[in-house]
Amino acid sequence: QVQLVESGGGLVQAGGSLRLSCAASGRTFTNYAMGWFRQAPGKEREFVGSINWSAGRTYYADSVKGRFTISRDNAKNSVYLQMNSLKPEDTAVYYCAAESTVSDYAAIDVDLYDYWGQGTHVTVSS
Repeated sequence: QVQLVESGGGLVQAGGSLRLSCAASGRTFTNYAMGWFRQAPGKEREFVGSINWSAGRTYYADSVKGRFTISRDNAKNSVYLQMNSLKPEDTAVYYCAAESTVSDYAAIDVDLYDYWGQGTHVTVSS
């Protein structure tokens, strides 16, 4: 089992920045690729970004590319999402997820992730 706890959400004005953190515990952190997903009210959960075990590969949804940056610190068992130039359409609950994998890649498919955090709310006002 892997336990994931997100933090860093909140209310921010459009154009502002937030940094989300996700702390992992329970298993060897480098056995997992990590991803961030989000779910807005009435919508499906969608991919935001993911990072492989070594932080050598990162992937982003087109809607956040150039604005968001995913990173991880394996010594701290943590993954981060730096969000800049936020827009009202970024408003959602943001979830951290862990994918158990032996590959050097990180999935973008929500169904491939094994463990999920409880989510942190991000609200961007216009």
